[in-house]
Amino acid sequence: MPARLAILADPMIAVLVVATALAVLLPATGDARSAAQIVSNAAIFVLFLVNGMRIARGEIARGLVNLRYFVPLLAWIFGVMAMIGLGFMQLAELALPPLVALGFLYFGCLPSTVQSATSYTSLAGGNVALSVVGAALVNIAGVFITAPLFALLGGGEAVEIGYETIARIGVILVLPFVIGQAVQGWTRDWIVERKARIAWLDRGVIGIAVYVAFSGAVEQGLAGMFGAVQWAVLIGLVSAFLAIAIAGAWLAGGALGLARADRIAFLFAGSQKSVAIGAPMAAILFAPEMAGFVIAPLLLYHLLQLVVAAPLASRLARTPL
Repeated sequence: MPARLAILADPMIAVLVVATALAVLLPATGDARSAAQIVSNAAIFVLFLVNGMRIARGEIARGLVNLRYFVPLLAWIFGVMAMIGLGFMQLAELALPPLVALGFLYFGCLPSTVQSATSYTSLAGGNVALSVVGAALVNIAGVFITAPLFALLGGGEAVEIGYETIARIGVILVLPFVIGQAVQGWTRDWIVERKARIAWLDRGVIGIAVYVAFSGAVEQGLAGMFGAVQWAVLIGLVSAFLAIAIAGAWLAGGALGLARADRIAFLFAGSQKSVAIGAPMAAILFAPEMAGFVIAPLLLYHLLQLVVAAPLASRLARTPL
């Protein structure tokens, strides 16, 4: 399939479209929303349990050894990208609803993708092994870093990270991952053999989280808050954010003196953002009537990063020098 059509083959796009459409047409409200939130939390628990089972402890150890790549990648994703998100939030506040503007800071603090960043690194001729390990480590770090970093940079406008929020993150995200790591000696082979089916678990959980979040936003009048001008501003800002992320990650990799294959891995890990972490975490951090507004920029960014990544990877593969 031509690179420019690769996005059409990504099932995640269909899942996001269906979840959003269902939320618009049949939103979960009242008691139904409470029940849907319980289902979403349970599904997120299972997802992170499986993540703990499938990320090998040896991969984590190998990644930690490559400090020349991993430390700058962490600094870029949770430092530079977070600050860019803060700047775009302040810019977006001039034209967009406050919670939607806050979404720029939120996805700026998120870790990078695993599956798509690795796939495009492979397509571009980059270091796939480094991409897999680096993305896995960044996502593990994101479980611990994203929420407090977001609260720190967002101040009073962001979610308050109190004991209750910490407890929810611990029980729904950290605990199942630790359990998965502890039992992976007995379960990892079974999980790896069913990789394709497990991928649908990822998509299903994300779809549920997006549905619950957007149901709350629809109930609060999301559709009526956006006119043509607001949509143009949102799309323009998300596009500019992505352009800065891609150019910055590529230049940062060059400044670090990384080999071309490693630089390509840094590019995709450093510029892409994970809806697989972002949607479930938003369901934990925010009330449903808030979460849909906050993740709106993330979902648009996810779509645009896939649109851009395929032709970019193809171009890098054709220009090996």
